[in-house]
Amino acid sequence: MRQTFSRFDATRVPSPCFVVDVAAVEANLQILNRVQRESGAKVLAALKAFSCWSLAPLFKQYVSGTCASGLHEARLGREEFGGEVHCYSAAYKEADLIEILRVADHVVFNSFSQWQRFKPLAMAAKKERPQLHFGIRINPEHSEGEVALYDPCAPCSRMGVPLSQFNADLLDGISGLHFHTLCQQDLPPLQRTLAAVEEKFGPYLAQMEWINFGGGHHISRDDYQVDELIQMVKDFSRRYDVQVYLEPGEAVAIHSGVLVAEVLDVLWNGMHQAILDTSATCHMPDVLEMPYRAEILGAGMPEEYPYTYRLGGMTCLAGDVIGDYSFAEPLHPGQRLMFDDMAHYTMVKTTTFNGINLPSIALWDSRTDELRVIREFGYEDFKTRLS
Repeated sequence: MRQTFSRFDATRVPSPCFVVDVAAVEANLQILNRVQRESGAKVLAALKAFSCWSLAPLFKQYVSGTCASGLHEARLGREEFGGEVHCYSAAYKEADLIEILRVADHVVFNSFSQWQRFKPLAMAAKKERPQLHFGIRINPEHSEGEVALYDPCAPCSRMGVPLSQFNADLLDGISGLHFHTLCQQDLPPLQRTLAAVEEKFGPYLAQMEWINFGGGHHISRDDYQVDELIQMVKDFSRRYDVQVYLEPGEAVAIHSGVLVAEVLDVLWNGMHQAILDTSATCHMPDVLEMPYRAEILGAGMPEEYPYTYRLGGMTCLAGDVIGDYSFAEPLHPGQRLMFDDMAHYTMVKTTTFNGINLPSIALWDSRTDELRVIREFGYEDFKTRLS
């Protein structure tokens, strides 16, 4: 991806702008499709990570559908992406659930209390739509996440039913179980998770029609153990006679996009600084939340190249700092920078704090050099979020 975007002229798009390489997304989807074909699993694209519905026709060629975290994502999955629509939420509002039951194929409940409360509603909807299936999210109490913010199995987690709270007497109407422990990880953490799931919930697995392995699988990463994943899914499916689902999010869009930004000003206060027309807090919040270092094409670590700058956003937040980077040449106003790997968990999390404009969205095909700016934002987008 780095080599691909090194050929892209950042001045071809407005700034700031998310630029997604269609060819890179398709390459990721082809890997996911191979897993689906050879393992028998059904792969669902997690819209919470990447919801660029202009690419829905491409998704339809390679994956079985989408998974959603609530009503709006479920509707988007049904209206634009097609295929199966699965929905899980930590809790449902009744009004939302009524709508979800009209568009989703699988609805997963986070607790037996919510399942019992809404079971009459769910079973009535199933009479109208027999393809509806219901599941319970389980918590194997097995942590693999390295960052507490993204660890759904941390102590006292609200996500899923631990074994101590699992009530087999309430499984009538439930056809599947769902678990999720991973975040940007390869196969060994999933293997350990699966062992924990089988140890704790093994007696119930064979009673199910399907098991959902959740998301966090970096399947399209260069070093992911794809062959071993395929074999593991096949073995698990045969062992329990179930349909397996996988819900990758980042794997759909990893290494497929950049965020183009422009230098607005260069100043000095203790060190050289540059203010950009983008923002960590508004446009790439995981830089602050996780936190992590967003790479810039052509830049290095501090002092690696002759000119080191602290890059900051244009908001009033003092901590709106993207990081310290070094460059071969001095930065200057008007210069464009490209932040690497910015397609996933970015445009789905942007805000208009301070009235900062949302980045435009562009699709570029590195195979043909075709470029389309598919969305630009302005004052009305800011105003209509408020009242």
